[in-house]
Amino acid sequence: MITAEDTVAQALSTYERVEDDIANFGISVIPNAIPSAMLTALLHRVTSMPKHALNPAGIGRQVGHQINPFVRRDHIHWLDGDSPVESTWLNWMNGLKDHLNRSLMLGLFSYECHFAQYRPGGFYKKHRDAFKGQANRRLSTVLYLNPNWQPSSGGELVVFDPANDEVELRRVSPSFGTLVVFLSEDFPHEVLPANHMRYSIAGWYRINNSILNRIDPPK
Repeated sequence: MITAEDTVAQALSTYERVEDDIANFGISVIPNAIPSAMLTALLHRVTSMPKHALNPAGIGRQVGHQINPFVRRDHIHWLDGDSPVESTWLNWMNGLKDHLNRSLMLGLFSYECHFAQYRPGGFYKKHRDAFKGQANRRLSTVLYLNPNWQPSSGGELVVFDPANDEVELRRVSPSFGTLVVFLSEDFPHEVLPANHMRYSIAGWYRINNSILNRIDPPK
């Protein structure tokens, strides 16, 4: 039987592993990072959504936002905490935010995330989540929700060397319960085409870029 103390201990262990990896490498890849019960509930949440609740993902922000199927072909649903399992996940990630702010003084201000569904053939070409001095995303996160994922299923996350985006640094299978955290400005990455339905939660910790009367992030 898993107790509340076990859950807290697992969270702290994962938080400390992320802390060490970010401090030393700028990227962290942790299998079995969160409790299995939470993973199962998150998977049920996204797979039980009606088709219209997941919208084609775009690129760019605000007025520059556009749908470009040559760059990415995934469908998303933003988490807003309107279900108990979403609230549990957001609270868990806020705990990671507080831990990293205390230990690494990253100045993380808020967290946003969405479910991502890659249907067979779905991909996301090489990109960075933020560019130096042009965005407020500090850390990117991905949690994978794919039980029994096989190498033939494709859909790997490929992370490239910050100094040379032609050099592959890591290739991560989107296996159930694997958590990836990396510095948003530093690591180019892509999602290879998936051969089966593929689910994840993609998220970003943001810093406060508010200036005068412009609030950024808006929440």
